[in-house]
Amino acid sequence: MSDSIYDLVGIGLGPFNLSLACLAEPVAGLSSLFLDENPDFDWHPGLMMDDVHLQTPFMSDLVTLADPTSRYSFLNYIKQQGRLYAFYIRENFFLLRREYNQYCQWAAGQLSNVAFNRHVSRIEFDDARECYRLTVRRNDNGGRETVLARKLVMGTGPTPSIPACCEGLGENVIHASDYLKHKAELQQQGGITLVGSGQSAAEIFYDLLEQAGPDSYRLSWLTRSPRFFPLEYTKLTLEMTSPEYVDYFHGLPAASRDRLIAEQKQLYKGINSELINDIHDLLYRKRLAGEVPVVLMTNSSLTGAHRDRVSNRLELDFHHHEQQRDFRHQTSSLVLATGYQYREPYCLDGISDRLRRDDQDRLDPRRDYSIDQRGDVFIQNGPLHSHGFVTPDLGMACYRNACILRAVTGREPYRVEKRIAFQEFGVPEAGDVVLEARRESA
Repeated sequence: MSDSIYDLVGIGLGPFNLSLACLAEPVAGLSSLFLDENPDFDWHPGLMMDDVHLQTPFMSDLVTLADPTSRYSFLNYIKQQGRLYAFYIRENFFLLRREYNQYCQWAAGQLSNVAFNRHVSRIEFDDARECYRLTVRRNDNGGRETVLARKLVMGTGPTPSIPACCEGLGENVIHASDYLKHKAELQQQGGITLVGSGQSAAEIFYDLLEQAGPDSYRLSWLTRSPRFFPLEYTKLTLEMTSPEYVDYFHGLPAASRDRLIAEQKQLYKGINSELINDIHDLLYRKRLAGEVPVVLMTNSSLTGAHRDRVSNRLELDFHHHEQQRDFRHQTSSLVLATGYQYREPYCLDGISDRLRRDDQDRLDPRRDYSIDQRGDVFIQNGPLHSHGFVTPDLGMACYRNACILRAVTGREPYRVEKRIAFQEFGVPEAGDVVLEARRESA
């Protein structure tokens, strides 16, 4: 056991904590370490199709929106790779997902404050030393380590969400996050059904549609959404990914926040409009060669699933909301694009009595993203109920990490923006007056 105590330890190394590692490393007087149980950085490998891209511009990299001069910027990476001019000529702000993953891998390889193959199994508070004690298992050699920290940042992120009726169905039932690993096997089946909505569902559907046909496999896509929602991406809407809107949302009553999250899905769960059009164009082209063996159905919620013991086919029960009718759909294989949900990591059990919770027993982050009574433990990509739909937005990573570093250090290593939007999200403070345009009285 080392006697040294880190000022900051991050648990989990997805893009958000990787961003924090990049921003924390050069901060004078701040010792940091970031731990991850995987052997290296690899972001959504099961969805790394060739043509898919991010839904945020390249400036939403690991560091630029906090520190444009950082050596960990995407532009520095692409310069080091000898591709800066090629990227310039490409004239596309949206990085290919594969390229973003390669960039993050490059950044992780440059950092001195990251350690992979480390699984944090338990966290306890050491009263005598006024710090957190982390029990760490080495996945590469089975060894044990102890890490001490004054502050913690949880970056374990969400896990795949599987409908209860689909658990235990066995072969040919996968979550979208494992799609590429099973793609070839799925394409050997007579029929593939995709359940869910959002960008990942659309990307998988398009990828499978390219080879679907009468002589290959039938392809079905069913979603409970009333339509195939496009992601809302207008500029005044994008102002909701702002410090002011986070302030406004966090200050609302819990019931209002929960209602808004349910109503705002098209702001963060929609499909890129170009991809929706590409799907329609591909269907149109394929129909010129004959009937397309495809089913597209909205308003349909999955209510049950079982496997027929004789045919070994899957039988899926759905409820159509608008017609209020039930129906059954048969398929050979099932891809669940049913999203992700946040689960508290088990390692927090040892400090559960120190954590803040709301009246629904959910973690209750303060505005500065701390989740414990003292303001020592912070959360990254956690539940949406406290800070809103911008929580998983890559474009807000640098802002959130600048806020966390301000709270950790007691100073502002990176300037934290307070106002960027033209619009107001709430009524004026008491005593303030909204001045109307004076055009009529002039």
